[in-house]
Amino acid sequence: MENVYLGRQPILDSNGDLVAYEILYRDSTKASHISNDRFASASVISNILNKFGTSTLLGNRRAFVKVDEKFLLHDIIFSIPKEFFIFSLFEDVKMSERVVERLQQLHAKDYILAINDISLDPDSLKEYSKVYKELSYIKINVDKDIDLEMKDMISEMKAHNIKVVGSKIEDNTHYELAKEIGCEMFQGYFFAKPNIVENAKYEPSQLNVLKLYNLLINDTNIDEITSEFENNYEITVQLLRYMNSCAFHFRNRISSIHHILTLVGRQPLAQWLMLMIYSKSVSRTSKHSPLMLMVKHRTELMENILKSVNPDVKSNALGEAYFVGVLSLIDTLFSVKLERVLKDLNISDEVTNALLKDEGLLGEIYALIRDIEAFDTKSVHIFTSKYNLGTHQIEDVVLKSMEDVNSFEEAMTA
Repeated sequence: MENVYLGRQPILDSNGDLVAYEILYRDSTKASHISNDRFASASVISNILNKFGTSTLLGNRRAFVKVDEKFLLHDIIFSIPKEFFIFSLFEDVKMSERVVERLQQLHAKDYILAINDISLDPDSLKEYSKVYKELSYIKINVDKDIDLEMKDMISEMKAHNIKVVGSKIEDNTHYELAKEIGCEMFQGYFFAKPNIVENAKYEPSQLNVLKLYNLLINDTNIDEITSEFENNYEITVQLLRYMNSCAFHFRNRISSIHHILTLVGRQPLAQWLMLMIYSKSVSRTSKHSPLMLMVKHRTELMENILKSVNPDVKSNALGEAYFVGVLSLIDTLFSVKLERVLKDLNISDEVTNALLKDEGLLGEIYALIRDIEAFDTKSVHIFTSKYNLGTHQIEDVVLKSMEDVNSFEEAMTA
């Protein structure tokens, strides 16, 4: 039986808030580059609805799903629940009379429609002007030949209430270009790329977090730790809210840091603290940034893949796996070189070498996670073969991690 790989790429709005996903789906026999895969529309939608589940994959967001002409014109499309998907037509779907009529029918039934990764030019603009009324989104590939002359064309689409999504954005340079030409939404992991500032200094709030972390992992008196938390009111409020959420099932409500330390322990609290420092990053309006959710996903994958490879793994090794995930984007957060942050945090050699050199089993798993994010299915297949993992083990781990991240996000907003 073939391995089936599923991925989701975040789509952010101009505030940096996560608003949708694009679902990527492929079996292990296909090429590892996303652009080479035509995605079977029926297969993707069927698996989301019947195998993986919308709650697991999407939480409360919609999924952009690529649709070809054959699937668009099949009447089965009307049986698909409209609240979960945004149908995104391939660029080569011509606006024939039949296609235009079908888009009008779908629009009348409140389906949300998009065009996927077009090459923006006057000819394509004229072609899609036939269905401006029916379209909600047009995606343009920012990684291709993009120039400022496109601003007028994008303005025309926006005048018809069409949101323009810049896709394939993997760094801040392309992100700034996409904003300059008028894109309102952005797809890719550009928000995870560090913007290193030489000789940068930590902000006071960052120093407080690092101080709290070091107090927790060292043999510090519990009263001193409690006192330091009390001097950081915002962090304390976030922690108490989270601990009293539906994510935990304590008999009594937790009312103090001292109580948390007694019930939860120092290392779990330190882990939570390092995760929470991402919560205000990137997004300017939400309490949970895409960077934080990405780090949460990485920590879940690090621990669960390690358990798959070594079912008898000890808790201290799982703790190290967690810290590889939670520290993997710390340079992005602090705009400081990763080597310096790791040194300041006094991190173990195993974690440091995994992060900086992909060394050891933790380093291999960390490299695998980056391959999963990049949807490099060939590399994922190599890893599963090396460690004799079952056909669906990585798929199951990825899905469980997605579900845990969705639950975590819900708990943070409780």
